[in-house]
Amino acid sequence: MKLEVSIQKKLRAFTLDASFTVENEVFALLGASGCGKSMTLKCIAGLETPDNGRIALNGRVLYDRAQGINLPPQKRHIGYLFQDFALFPNMTIAENIAFAARGTKEEKNQLVEENLRRFGLTEQRGARPAELSGGQQQRAALARILASDAELLLLDEPFSALDSYLRWQLELELRDVLKQYEGTALFVSHDRGEVYRLADRAGVIDRGRLQSVQETRQLFAAPGTVAATVLTGCKNISHAKKKEAQLIYASDWNLPLHTAATVLDDVSAAAIRAHFLEPRSFADEADNTFPMEILQVIEDTFSIILMTRPLGTDARPIRWEIQKATWEELKGCPLYLHFPPDKIMLLSE
Repeated sequence: MKLEVSIQKKLRAFTLDASFTVENEVFALLGASGCGKSMTLKCIAGLETPDNGRIALNGRVLYDRAQGINLPPQKRHIGYLFQDFALFPNMTIAENIAFAARGTKEEKNQLVEENLRRFGLTEQRGARPAELSGGQQQRAALARILASDAELLLLDEPFSALDSYLRWQLELELRDVLKQYEGTALFVSHDRGEVYRLADRAGVIDRGRLQSVQETRQLFAAPGTVAATVLTGCKNISHAKKKEAQLIYASDWNLPLHTAATVLDDVSAAAIRAHFLEPRSFADEADNTFPMEILQVIEDTFSIILMTRPLGTDARPIRWEIQKATWEELKGCPLYLHFPPDKIMLLSE
């Protein structure tokens, strides 16, 4: 199932401009709150109308401003999982699922039973949404979508209303659902972990502009832009200038850094993830290893976060995250940190 999207829509603070193609995969839009990712889903579903552009699903045009086409939501054959699940409050869970099911009465009944079993809701079939937990409501909403035989699944922050334990349980269930689903699924999230674990490809939206559409693991390995790097969770970012083909100067850290990748002329920043830094026993600038001082020691649940900076400077702090056992071994010793050249991400604005 192929989804083609190229739309523009003026919003209050910026213009949403999103163009991408998705086919038989799980595709994620990663972005901060208010960046336009949910609006993109609403335009695809027909709940909002773009100002310009085109949307097609498997060759069927859903919206085309130039041709004057704008199918209503009920004719788009799209399953939309809202953040609040949008179950009918006056219907039982079985009735909610049956409402969306297609086919003869017998086929509808079969779909209801299959999806009640699939999502562990058989005992709750006669309950109304208000009688269910948040996790049960989400499973019921997914069951209703799948019973509708939707050609496309749209998931809008599917775990945002749940506590951490339920989020994980529902994520596992959703993984199974998406593996069995033969169509295309598109979901939006501001949680980089969800995107990394669930999506085949992902794109970053920053103030309405879609950028850095890549295979998910490649996006996290080389985000390409400062905005994408921030959204993928990197805390260590510095302004940078090209010095040589494989050498930059990271001005916020006061460090010259050798890189594995060739430095392009448009590079304006560099980044490295906190867990990629490595301790060494001595300094060696040619090997990207520098003496550091520790500014703060922060104990997290399962790790130690060290805020460091190059010794004798007033540089911007660099975050280093290590296991607690490693910290116990290093505590009290002079600190030298190695910046692996192949882990330095070169960025443009």
